Amino acid sequence: MFSPTKIIAIGLNYLDHAKEMNEKLPEYPLIFMKPSTAFIAHGEPIVYPPQTKELHYEGELGIVIKDKAKNVAEKDAHLYIAGYTCANDVTARDLQKIDGQWTRSKSFDTFCPLGPHIVSGVDPIAGLEIITRVNGIIKQCSNTKNMIFNAYELVSFISHIMTLLPGDVIITGTPPGVGPIQVGDEVEVEIQGIGVLKNKVIGA
Repeated sequence: MFSPTKIIAIGLNYLDHAKEMNEKLPEYPLIFMKPSTAFIAHGEPIVYPPQTKELHYEGELGIVIKDKAKNVAEKDAHLYIAGYTCANDVTARDLQKIDGQWTRSKSFDTFCPLGPHIVSGVDPIAGLEIITRVNGIIKQCSNTKNMIFNAYELVSFISHIMTLLPGDVIITGTPPGVGPIQVGDEVEVEIQGIGVLKNKVIGA
């Protein structure tokens, strides 16, 4: 169902998360990459690698690309979207702090769960509730209408930098409340109208 050649991720894209972090709002989307090898499906395990001591969840909305997209106008972006899904931008927070840039901390195998479905009949711009739970306890709760840059803006912006191919995924940033996960934890990312993405954390 998912076959991304690349996963493009957005940093600091929720108004409430920027407020939580006491960060100035970005003037344009802050993009970084996760490799396709980070992808796992609903129900597959997140592996806690030995290189980190501080693994975090980040529940997010994912945009799945339908057709090859290059220099797409914002008004046409919806034509290139196959649908939306739940995502978890798993992050080795200690490595992120050490490196300054984010590639290593975001790129381990299993660090991008996606699923359980790709759904086309939802409108994240109008607003979808997004909730992350760890072991059934709510850790994040927000709404996609709090995004600084919406889905269409992101598709257009990224397509003017790199060609988006069918199956590519854009994960759109996380709301406030990120935090640690441990071996044995189960992480759920639920988005209204899409479903619940569930993954357990196991040791390497």
